[in-house]
Amino acid sequence: MKFNKIVAFVAGLALLSSCDYQKYNHIEQKDLNTGNELVYGVSPDSLPRQMSLKYEAKPELETRVNDIRAKLYSGTTNAVVKQ
Repeated sequence: MKFNKIVAFVAGLALLSSCDYQKYNHIEQKDLNTGNELVYGVSPDSLPRQMSLKYEAKPELETRVNDIRAKLYSGTTNAVVKQ
């Protein structure tokens, strides 16, 4: 009986210690765009400057995009854009 309590205690301790396992599951990387207003804007609450860039629409690409979507997501009902 004492052995079962020790095993249960060790198993419980192992489970409790693994609750924070995602804490170290990332890579620390240096951000190459730090301070870049084009990417991050002038402040954290503002929009980036690259959002102001506008591109003219190319309607001939719509059919190609929809054909690719149909090919990739055929068989699923919610992934294909309905027109």
